[in-house]
Amino acid sequence: MSKTILVIDDSASMRQMISMTLRGAGYSVVEAQDGKDALSKLDGSKYNLIVSDVNMPNMDGLSFVKAAKQLPAYKFTPVIMLTTEAGEAKKAEGKAAGVRAWIVKPFQPPMLLDAVSKLVM
Repeated sequence: MSKTILVIDDSASMRQMISMTLRGAGYSVVEAQDGKDALSKLDGSKYNLIVSDVNMPNMDGLSFVKAAKQLPAYKFTPVIMLTTEAGEAKKAEGKAAGVRAWIVKPFQPPMLLDAVSKLVM
């Protein structure tokens, strides 16, 4: 059975690019358009990894991670932030929230797949 990854980004084209990259490597993908949408998908479904943007409407990526980590079923689900944010303060905030990897856009698909393969549970 393939591993399932939740992809969260407010840009439809970015979600499509990430999803194509992951599906091409054999992963199943569930997409969400922002943190609020993503939280609604944390319904007991098994996700092996979460890839999230930081800057999104309704609920940003860091708020989403903090909320997701409060849910027992997702407390240990690894999270990769894929974002334009490169500041150390944001990275530190992400790490404190439970983010395991930080990739700055624009990204190279091999770099994403390398991080995913290291973290996917």
